[in-house]
Amino acid sequence: MTETNPTEFPFPSDGKRYYTWNRYLRDEFGCKVYKVALDAGFDCPNRDGTVAFGGCTFCSAAGSGDFAGDRVDPIPVQFATIKERMQHKWKDGKTMAYFQAYTNTHAPLPVLKEKFEAALACEGVMGLSIATRPDCLPDDVVEYLAELNERTYLWVELGLQTIHEKTANLINRAHDFQTYVEGVEKLRKHGIRVCTHIINGLPLEDYDMMLETARVAGQLDVQAIKIHLLHLLKGTPLVKQYEKGQLELMEKDAYIQLVADQLELIPPEMVVQRITGDGPIDLMVGPMWSVNKWEVLNGIDAELANRDSWQGKLYKKEEVTTR
Repeated sequence: MTETNPTEFPFPSDGKRYYTWNRYLRDEFGCKVYKVALDAGFDCPNRDGTVAFGGCTFCSAAGSGDFAGDRVDPIPVQFATIKERMQHKWKDGKTMAYFQAYTNTHAPLPVLKEKFEAALACEGVMGLSIATRPDCLPDDVVEYLAELNERTYLWVELGLQTIHEKTANLINRAHDFQTYVEGVEKLRKHGIRVCTHIINGLPLEDYDMMLETARVAGQLDVQAIKIHLLHLLKGTPLVKQYEKGQLELMEKDAYIQLVADQLELIPPEMVVQRITGDGPIDLMVGPMWSVNKWEVLNGIDAELANRDSWQGKLYKKEEVTTR
């Protein structure tokens, strides 16, 4: 394995020791790019009985789209409303329409086309980010995504969460790791950019299990990763698991240490779209420290600096075996 000079870590231009989403987009487009989160009114096959009922145990009633638009509004109305709100933070910049809530390929192809094309027609939209499940990628949908990839800037986000099947069963993910790998392969066959989601702090997972999920995710043919902290939200099935003692909420210092360890194991060219986050404050049971996102981000920066480390320092290409 080639050693890197520790005084020349890979991403000095923005002062970060990992490849941030902001840095990547500015390099790609020469300006600020931000996502406008939308709710297209879809359901989830893990809720409506297509593959299971109840959904993933951590998922809120909004289908992980708690900060998206109102699903009763047409896509153009949602887009305009959310964009206006975000422009208070970013006056200038380009926008991506982000289909975030529920499973955004879980509908007949004509319905998908109607929703996605409506977003692309909104003023200022330069691309799409579509969050979905790896078991919701039928051939006709993948062919349409491939066509979109030819004429706009496209990302598809897939929720892996964990590579461990025992955990997947505990959180009612309702697909196995092999299905995830096959979903990635379907998309990458057409050159579609893929972002993998993983979650730290899932029920009964220890440090080594969480580290292994990040290591394996780094071996897949995906171009970006979102590293999440598990949030315990009111009204989710996860609350019952918490009450049964199957879940301990992570402490801030442990999370910072873990994320730094995970970053060292993923390839340096993999874009880190998210590294922390929080849930809706009115639904949050914990961890409450996550609400102070800048403290967490600064803590991760400080940890990497103290180690004189960076994303990919310990990365080594290996062959992934499904389990």
